[in-house]
Amino acid sequence: MTEKDFIPVAYTNDKATGVVSYKAPSNIALVKYWGKKDHQIPANPSISFTLDHCATTTEVAYSKLEQAAGDFSFDLFFEGKSKEDFKPKIKTFLNRIEGYLPFLKSYHFIIRTSNSFPHSSGIASSASGMSALALCLMDLERELNPGMTDEYFNKKASFLARLGSGSACRSIEGDIIQWGNHKETQGSSDLYGIKYPYEVHEVFKDFQDTILLVDKGQKQVSSSVGHNLMHDHPFASRRFAQAHENLFKLQSVFEEGNLTEFIKIVESEALTLHAMMMTSMPYFILMKPNTLEIINKIWSFREASNTHICFTLDAGANVHVLYPAKEKDLVIQFIKDELVAYCENGQYICDKIGYGARKL
Repeated sequence: MTEKDFIPVAYTNDKATGVVSYKAPSNIALVKYWGKKDHQIPANPSISFTLDHCATTTEVAYSKLEQAAGDFSFDLFFEGKSKEDFKPKIKTFLNRIEGYLPFLKSYHFIIRTSNSFPHSSGIASSASGMSALALCLMDLERELNPGMTDEYFNKKASFLARLGSGSACRSIEGDIIQWGNHKETQGSSDLYGIKYPYEVHEVFKDFQDTILLVDKGQKQVSSSVGHNLMHDHPFASRRFAQAHENLFKLQSVFEEGNLTEFIKIVESEALTLHAMMMTSMPYFILMKPNTLEIINKIWSFREASNTHICFTLDAGANVHVLYPAKEKDLVIQFIKDELVAYCENGQYICDKIGYGARKL
């Protein structure tokens, strides 16, 4: 599909008022997306586990205006309070998607959004937040075009979410989502995420993710700035090739349930992401001393216990501890005994692989 496939023809229905609500999860990338081209196109493909508990719930109430406005008309509430400082990001998103949802200036929207995880907990909410909003707006378009198929609905929702936040396109469905053109993956696209199309071993069906909140402060460098620093990065081309290679390797890993190789790929990807940050110009370090302490503790415990615990990182200091469900009791006890001490205020979140957004 191309961008043109998401531009609607004339709508067959009318809708004056309504309310719709979606709950959309966050996701954690296994092969990382770092670096982008114009129009939120990724410089390399990525793959992620959709999460379950860490999610954004967004309700959109809409009412049709007597005549189309010259600008977008919306009010925004976060956790029940008006949030004026969030509005510029939403307006940027609406500007990007207007050509694909031409009804946007014909309605007034009241957007109410909240997260299941603590605000400023260090967990990126852009993926869950933008996907939830995209789904609500797509729901209105389906009211205007009732013949829309579920497959098209999900693809377009992912396409729109990507224009708000790249990784948001991986939060529409689950449980494993791939985004970005990859010659070895049938149906892959830079425009939207797809459900991973190949066989996956049972061990990955109920994978766990415990998120250790090492640092809940605001990042010193935004993800958008970090992505742009890949344009002139001395190691960019090799990094992009590595992502393609690791995605190909994961096909046999997922099929065979090869946890040893899974750990190698996932941890290498996490450290490579941060290596790119440390070798860009300007350079920056988002890991904290406690991030490194946790990583070393995980390595020691894995060797001593013969478990399959591993870590991954987003563009921040927090550590995602990944492990199969059958090892949960042992790993949780290890986290309580040895890792909680390195978390800010002892905070961590127990999550697991999930199956995508849902309408409420």
